[in-house]
Amino acid sequence: MKRDAVTCGGCVVSALGAVGAVWLWGTSDRTQRHLGNKFENNGQDLGAVLVELPRVVIVGTVLPGLVWGLGAWLLTRRRRSQAHG
Repeated sequence: MKRDAVTCGGCVVSALGAVGAVWLWGTSDRTQRHLGNKFENNGQDLGAVLVELPRVVIVGTVLPGLVWGLGAWLLTRRRRSQAHG
């Protein structure tokens, strides 16, 4: 694989991970409960958004990128060992 393709793939995976994590977080019952999914927004807690949303975005971005990078590193390492051996 070319280095540019691997880098672009990692960026795409990270972006999709961030969007997917926010979507899953936003559709969960717990989040809906905190955002006031009750009658006339009783029980609305925007603190959950301020605390949880940045964490969700960071983990959704970093974790897929790390997995992608680890996979690319292992494939490159395997190819180098097969070429030399």
